[in-house]
Amino acid sequence: MKDLSKLTRPTYLAVLVLLLVAPLLGLYPVFVMKLLCFALFACAFNLLLGFTGLLSFGHAAFFGFAAYVTGWCVKSLGATPELAVLAGALVAAAMGLVVGLLAIRRQGIYFAMITLALAQMVFFICLQAKFTGGEDGLQGVPRGSLLGLLSLASDTTMYYVVVAVFVACFLAISRIVTSPFGQVLKMIRENEPRAISLGYEVDKYKLLAFVLSATLAGLAGSLKTLVMGFATLTDVHWSMSGEVILMGLLGGVGTFFGPVFGAGIVIALQDMLADKVGAWVNVIIGVIFVVCVLAFRKGVVGELHAWLERRRARNAS
Repeated sequence: MKDLSKLTRPTYLAVLVLLLVAPLLGLYPVFVMKLLCFALFACAFNLLLGFTGLLSFGHAAFFGFAAYVTGWCVKSLGATPELAVLAGALVAAAMGLVVGLLAIRRQGIYFAMITLALAQMVFFICLQAKFTGGEDGLQGVPRGSLLGLLSLASDTTMYYVVVAVFVACFLAISRIVTSPFGQVLKMIRENEPRAISLGYEVDKYKLLAFVLSATLAGLAGSLKTLVMGFATLTDVHWSMSGEVILMGLLGGVGTFFGPVFGAGIVIALQDMLADKVGAWVNVIIGVIFVVCVLAFRKGVVGELHAWLERRRARNAS
């Protein structure tokens, strides 16, 4: 894989070192944790779109509903954070199975519209259900203690837990994509009829990819609730699905680091400009997106990879 080349491995190592020393450099831990949660969300979405070729407009349903489940388990049931996060991820996986069984029967825009319609149903449930708090959402969700021993009240402690989860998930996605299963997913993305002609049960592969993506999206939402201490309707709104699509396209779908880069751009702009320009931050992000689509059709990281490959080909010739 091009992302695992000799050139990119030092980059990943440098990013890991930066994450480990970020609190020592004066970076606000809560901001970096929020960024990592959305980066994981974007990586989960990229597993579906970038490596399987399935565009979902409803991934906010998994992200947001898992956030509610985790918040409710911690706040109302008194569950430890690891069990609450596990519950959120499992619920997201179950939702992904149900949605996937319905959606993979169609392709293209029809697949996208089915995921959007089902996600809107989930939004309505979250709006009306008592355990979600309705329009008020779940507020004041405590972080609790990991395994009942390690208190997560400290931002620094919580930060390193989030870093550990993100790195583990990032490596897991890399392993999935580079495995024989991942190669079949990319074959489906490039030429589904040929994959069928070779005897692969395409629907089963797409369903498994959808469930894996939903599970990781739910894990990201669960972590976000613990980090921020709340879950709201914004997490499950259709605009959140649009944001994760934007993150993937800005960074570059079909690459490992692209969604992380795209999430960093969007979250950083929202954090830095929200207080200064208010709602105009969405206009600014939209302009950046348009420029990126026109100038970097493969995303920033995708274009960088393409340039490196062209340069390598010229040197080889």
